[in-house]
Amino acid sequence: MEDCYKILGVRPGATVAEIRRAYRKKAKLLHPDTAGNLSDGAAFRELVKAYEILSDVRQRSLFDESYFYRYRSHSNRSSNSFDYRTWLLQRNDEESRAKLIFFDLLHSREEDAVREFVETCKSHSRFKLSDWFTREDFMDYGFILCEELVLHEEYYDAFVLSEQIIRMEYSFSYFRLFFPEVMDLARTVLKYCLEGNVADELCLDAWERALELNFGNSDDSFFLHKMAAAYRRIGDERTARICEEEAVRIK
Repeated sequence: MEDCYKILGVRPGATVAEIRRAYRKKAKLLHPDTAGNLSDGAAFRELVKAYEILSDVRQRSLFDESYFYRYRSHSNRSSNSFDYRTWLLQRNDEESRAKLIFFDLLHSREEDAVREFVETCKSHSRFKLSDWFTREDFMDYGFILCEELVLHEEYYDAFVLSEQIIRMEYSFSYFRLFFPEVMDLARTVLKYCLEGNVADELCLDAWERALELNFGNSDDSFFLHKMAAAYRRIGDERTARICEEEAVRIK
């Protein structure tokens, strides 16, 4: 196997976010369906293999050992040098909080990034990460943050963020070949993570909004059945029946 880092065009100590983004960029150029050149098939397969190795913790560790790579974080700053993260922490404006979230996400501080995102969403009612980054950066790193939110069981916030990414994709296609990955994550949260972990009112909000995201009739029917059960739990039998009727009609 050749140098996986070289194939992807990233440094040996690249973060997961950098590896994912580099893969998507190169895949768009090399995939036969988008490149329009069948001779790129071998290069695309090589790219996929390199990504599979570097995106898997165990495979990447073995690869690093075999090529004498070491993933280390060195700090050569003097004690008087400017600390960007500390500066961001001292500010409370939305732009600084947004940049702090992505800074932590890209510097192996995923738990801090998740906590900051959840707290900022609570304290700033109109907060949107997409307001402070380019479309590409928001969609790439926003999706990685979605994955971290799910891992940390912040399911409602994960759905809200994924909804923003999905709507942005519909307005201007960016993920393309990788969009099913985005939809699958949102679908998993909606189907298997919200109920029992999130208040019924928030579940209902998520499922109702999901009906506008083009998941398809089968998924929409599933969401409507979930909504019917939630409405029944909060004592709204009439709306529960309406949801059930609609679920049957569209299935």
